[in-house]
Amino acid sequence: MAKFKRYDYSQKVFIPISLENQLVPGTLEFIIHTLIENRLDMSVFEDRYNNDHTGRSAYDPKILLKIILLGYSRGLYSSRSIERACKENVIFMALTCQTFPDHSTIAAFVSSAKDEIPQLFTEVLLVCQEENLLGGTFFALDGCKLPSNASMHKSGKINDLLKKRDSLKVRVQQLIEQQIAEDLKDKRNPENSFDQKKRERQVERLQKKADRIEKWLAENDAKIGRQGREIKSNITDNESGTMVSSHGTVQGYNSQALVDDKHQVIIQAEVFGDGQDYYHIEPLVDGAKATMKAIGHTEDYFKGTILTADALYHSKKSLEKCIAEGIDAYIPDKKYRKRDPNLKTKKPYRGTGISRLGIKDFVHDEDNDVYKCPQGNTLNRKSIRVSDGILYHQYVTTKGSCDGCEIKVRCILRDGKQKWLNVPVERVTGSVTKEMIEKIDSAHGKKIYNRRFGIVEPVFGNIRSQKRLNRFTLRGKIKVNIQWMLYCMVHNIEKVMRYGTA
Repeated sequence: MAKFKRYDYSQKVFIPISLENQLVPGTLEFIIHTLIENRLDMSVFEDRYNNDHTGRSAYDPKILLKIILLGYSRGLYSSRSIERACKENVIFMALTCQTFPDHSTIAAFVSSAKDEIPQLFTEVLLVCQEENLLGGTFFALDGCKLPSNASMHKSGKINDLLKKRDSLKVRVQQLIEQQIAEDLKDKRNPENSFDQKKRERQVERLQKKADRIEKWLAENDAKIGRQGREIKSNITDNESGTMVSSHGTVQGYNSQALVDDKHQVIIQAEVFGDGQDYYHIEPLVDGAKATMKAIGHTEDYFKGTILTADALYHSKKSLEKCIAEGIDAYIPDKKYRKRDPNLKTKKPYRGTGISRLGIKDFVHDEDNDVYKCPQGNTLNRKSIRVSDGILYHQYVTTKGSCDGCEIKVRCILRDGKQKWLNVPVERVTGSVTKEMIEKIDSAHGKKIYNRRFGIVEPVFGNIRSQKRLNRFTLRGKIKVNIQWMLYCMVHNIEKVMRYGTA
């Protein structure tokens, strides 16, 4: 008969553990512990407490910050998962000295640290500078769009929300009338009791949704975008935005990071509820200037430096901001890849081999200043626009005139109802966008711009893949910004751990 080692789950075992010995030098938890204990000014949290003589003793902010940073570094982004780690993981036990903070304390600490976390982020950046981790000459900017703790189904313009509220009220009224009809049929039938309770719960749930929309509409106005038109609001988190990301459409925030090239240290981090990146260069550069000034640099920190960003940041306002700051920017336009022979594809249009119509296929009537398409439709001049340093006259058909067109699939541009033709007239002198196109198309410009991928893309790969940040758990720009800065702080602390010398 086989013999096995004896085991007994009821036995008692005493294991002596030195908490301090669990924090091994060279590990991330040791660096976090050392920085918070010895290098960061944690007294910024003391004004939040008023329990000197009375009241319960509070959890030390040092301990809370340590476990939050370590938790984020290990993909634990919820307060409940960090609380569980403090009870199950010996490293977290060592950092907390077995004080076991609960999830509500952890969550409240993060969401309320809007004044303290930016200061600590700056202090970590100062440590990076003292460890000679900042180059200060070459920077790359990028962002990623992440969902927040908000439902996309609760988004819409004011009229959409009114319709949703009215439909909920109609449904509630239908269920009430249905219940009354059922009660009149047979009040004593026990089989109806379950359906009745289920219907009552459904009515209560729908009524709460309708009341919530009603309350929100009474307290909020229409949300106006940068173009002066109404955009979608969100009942759960109105500061978030509906934006298109590489993972589909999300209701969330656009997380931006400005990265130094020497060791990929993040020098400025901020979230925006706007998916359009070309608005973000100015606030990020201004924020980075304030941050670098706080660690001893002058106002003209960015003068003479190089900044790279992808085509989504290309706009006249962004380029003018870079010129004003003395930044040598390399930001391609959206047609950059089409002009690059190495990136061109030889696939036919829609895979059919059908050639598209060009300007040469449209006939210009100079006397009336209109264009005629191959099917005889008239395109009237509508507006003038400047794009990439070129002045265009735009000619547009009337609505419905292209319906049923046999060659519509070949048309130069279309939106399903109209087609329009942009006719280049002349080049605009002194155009910053045109100058940038010439600059980025040069051999030197391409070489500089290609460095961007190795600087900023790994940063987001680290935060999203290694740190597993795939969504924010908080609501509101201020709170979400705290969470994003904490993740960026962890990233910078890792750089201290790997490349620091002290």
